[in-house]
Amino acid sequence: MSVWAILAAAGSGERLGLDRPKAFASLNDRPLVAEPLERLDASEWIEGIVVAAPPEWEEPCILVAEEVAAGKVAGTVTGGATRSESVRAALAQVPAEATVVVVHDAARPLVADDVIQRVITALGDGWDGAVPVLPVSDTVKRVDGEEVAETLEREGLVTVQTPQAFVAPVLRDAFSTLPQTVTRSTDCASLVEAKGGRVRVVEGDPRLLKVTTPADLELVASWL
Repeated sequence: MSVWAILAAAGSGERLGLDRPKAFASLNDRPLVAEPLERLDASEWIEGIVVAAPPEWEEPCILVAEEVAAGKVAGTVTGGATRSESVRAALAQVPAEATVVVVHDAARPLVADDVIQRVITALGDGWDGAVPVLPVSDTVKRVDGEEVAETLEREGLVTVQTPQAFVAPVLRDAFSTLPQTVTRSTDCASLVEAKGGRVRVVEGDPRLLKVTTPADLELVASWL
């Protein structure tokens, strides 16, 4: 089984209040992207890596990969305006013989090898993809402006993380035509589901926090 990883690192990081992309926020005195790059490279499950870099930051991404000795990085592409466009650009650089593609967000730097293993080994038996999830612990309400419209039943609701793993041909088909409804936050599993793919859930990891705010960055740094 040939498993390739795509590291989506093209986010702007506007909510971090930085003058640089999120991937280059400082996490314990080195660029945030260095952490997930190093971890994906160290995984025995991953054969090769393609990085979707922020526009005009392709060369710095290559330099970071060299600094952390991430020898599995086979290419760096320019990310698009949305996450889906970035992943599609990187997917085009994944070798045709790859059987599984793992897609991970650089904004979740603490990717553990056991989660990588769980999503990859969950494939098969008719499953086209696998995603790590966490149960919803808070009360969830749907609002209309400032008014609560509905309180949702938490049973059956989960929050979804990355890395997400997919049978390579299924993922390529899902990205062959992107729907008009794609937003910045649309994940790969949503596109696979829209094409009729079956996506399995596996246990997630609370430490796979998505860095969005300065407080998130501080919390992740405290876990290292």
